[in-house]
Amino acid sequence: MQTRTLGRTGRTVSVIGLGTWQLGADWGEVDEADALAVLDAAHEAGVTFFDTADVYGDGRSESLIGTWLRANPGAGVTVATKMGRRMPQEHANYSLEHFRGWADRSRANLGVDTLDLVQLHCPPTSVYSDDRVFDALDTLVDEGAIAAYGVSVEQVEEALTAIARPHVASVQIILNAFRLKPLDEVLPAASEAGVGIIARVPLASGLLSGRYTLETSFAENDHRNFNRNGESFDVGETFSGVDYATGVQAAKEFAALAKEAAPEATPAQVALAWVATRSGVSTVIPGARNPEQARANAVGGSLELPVGFDDAVRELYDREIRAQVHARW
Repeated sequence: MQTRTLGRTGRTVSVIGLGTWQLGADWGEVDEADALAVLDAAHEAGVTFFDTADVYGDGRSESLIGTWLRANPGAGVTVATKMGRRMPQEHANYSLEHFRGWADRSRANLGVDTLDLVQLHCPPTSVYSDDRVFDALDTLVDEGAIAAYGVSVEQVEEALTAIARPHVASVQIILNAFRLKPLDEVLPAASEAGVGIIARVPLASGLLSGRYTLETSFAENDHRNFNRNGESFDVGETFSGVDYATGVQAAKEFAALAKEAAPEATPAQVALAWVATRSGVSTVIPGARNPEQARANAVGGSLELPVGFDDAVRELYDREIRAQVHARW
């Protein structure tokens, strides 16, 4: 497993991390034993970065990670959480008072005195330009509640605004073979500023695994069922905002390209390796619902892809995907 420095945190993390939204909610049911087994398998495969949020299962994801941390002292895992989604998405709610309350709740869930990294959880766009918000985050650092802070964004413009701030350690953004816009400006700007990039939704909600068909069904409580049109949160978080039928067809083409590029690997492993090898990416955070997925995802952290594969990915994107997503996010 390759490692990288996570921006201004100064921490060394695995290039393939673990997203844990699915251990909390919105991806179907995962019981506690299975969730802990996923964390075990990921760590055994070399993963040293877990990403969570205070609203994933109303804190369930954080609490499960806290249980795992207590059982694995000295594991060397960096845990990044997020805050800001426990109240209506209004600019005024991003205040020091609320930050303290949210951070205290996350510290209790995770069982730690200081949170490794806290990210604003896709707040209203105006928040990124408010000095008072970032002064409040600096206060939490000074008080020892958090070691570092970053942002999780929906739009490229939000990322660029955040990168320009002197104490933002990391930016989390959707980046995958179906979402290439961050490559144009965000990754170069982050590299120049020393800001880490956490690439989320790297498999386009599973599309890039190549396993889905038009007949595939998802559980009622899976966002791939209930948020296809943005009914509950930004539609870009579900299948990267790509229409499902278009995504299925494009994923078939991607799978064929992947098989040619790395016959020994799965399309998902190739998709993760492609994101991980983008210049400026610190870590990639696929989710996993079982230990086998966690171990398979980790392979992407050591997979080499041939020259020319990037051109093929970009051609597929330009032909099938760009018109749907590039101008929106």
